[in-house]
Amino acid sequence: MSQTPENRAFIGLGSNLGDSLATLKAALRSLDALPDTRVAIASKLYRTAAWGVTDQPDFINAVALLHTRRAPRQLLDDLLEIERHAGRHRLEDGSDRWGPRTLDLDLLLYGHERIDAPGLHVPHPRLHERAFVLVPLAEIAPDVDIPGVGTAAQALARMAPAQVEGVTYADPLDPA
Repeated sequence: MSQTPENRAFIGLGSNLGDSLATLKAALRSLDALPDTRVAIASKLYRTAAWGVTDQPDFINAVALLHTRRAPRQLLDDLLEIERHAGRHRLEDGSDRWGPRTLDLDLLLYGHERIDAPGLHVPHPRLHERAFVLVPLAEIAPDVDIPGVGTAAQALARMAPAQVEGVTYADPLDPA
């Protein structure tokens, strides 16, 4: 059996319940500990007004670039397990989709692939419409191609990212 080639995967991270800073740092450590995976870089952290259901605390968001040999579905399953470990419980009917959460991890991009399978859509739907994802993505990879959209920088230039502000925390990859 041949090994999956190494791919670049971009992961969106978000939290607005509990100690969001500690949760995101722990999530980055968990991502880096996945088999055949390493975190290459993470954006700085951004405070973002809630999107969808707006009557909830602001989010802290970031994007991480992984180098991984994990297949897309396997990586998604890993993300969901990391969320569960952080206390996130998803309702089966999805009715909590826009609500507050201890941790949200989204597979935004996986190589140059387009995937449309049950529960797995890459690029992440509406990625190109969300400043809270595009701002940190463009920070670490402005030239990354979003299939069917253009680069992250181009997508960001088409929108007004006024509701995203950088949060001045220590480097999220710093273990302190």
